[in-house]
Amino acid sequence: MIKIEHPDVYGWEAAIRGMRNPMNSWDKSDSVYGTFWGEIDGHKCFDSDGLTIGKNDLDLMKRLYKGGSEHRKYLRQIIVSMDITAPLYWWKEFDTYKVGTTANSCSTMHKIHAKEFTLDDFSHEHLFDNTFISDVVYVRRSLGLLMDIVRVLNEYRENYLKTKDKTYWWQIIQLLPSSYNQKRTVTMNYENVMNMIHQRENHKLDEWREFVEILKELPYVKEIKDHHE
Repeated sequence: MIKIEHPDVYGWEAAIRGMRNPMNSWDKSDSVYGTFWGEIDGHKCFDSDGLTIGKNDLDLMKRLYKGGSEHRKYLRQIIVSMDITAPLYWWKEFDTYKVGTTANSCSTMHKIHAKEFTLDDFSHEHLFDNTFISDVVYVRRSLGLLMDIVRVLNEYRENYLKTKDKTYWWQIIQLLPSSYNQKRTVTMNYENVMNMIHQRENHKLDEWREFVEILKELPYVKEIKDHHE
């Protein structure tokens, strides 16, 4: 399970201006940082929230992107922020992207006992349910085992809240499954975005494939890549 909330992309104007610095070609820039809504006294007016990348700028973006990381430094100045809720096993892999990313997470150390555990606190969409595997054999499957763990975690939580004995807290921390969903507010740049798309598009984890599809929908990602990879 992965959930994305509050996506925001910014820094386009500075990135495009800097992209043109090496060739002093600012006069060729044709992007508009706003959505056109009308004219006042012959002057075109734009909303501040819109963005339209011009043909000249987009063409240069594509060429620099194709030239490799040493040429496409402008990508590092386009910033993305979003809230991501995902299981710990996914975060462990996301944490390999250390350069250019920052994450502020909900704390498992300090707040893990703040609320009662429920099954929905864990990613469990692929777990086998309790089932008959033959006419005579009944097996307590994976989902039932997770439900047992949730029940035990809540017992230790109650004991910790009552006694403040850290021994019970340790039981929660060391027993907590890697399927536990954690929320983080993440900031990264378009270089990170492009690398993740390239490296994780066909990953074994559903969470990565779903995340990549979301990244592809960020403004102008598809246009910049332009199927060169």
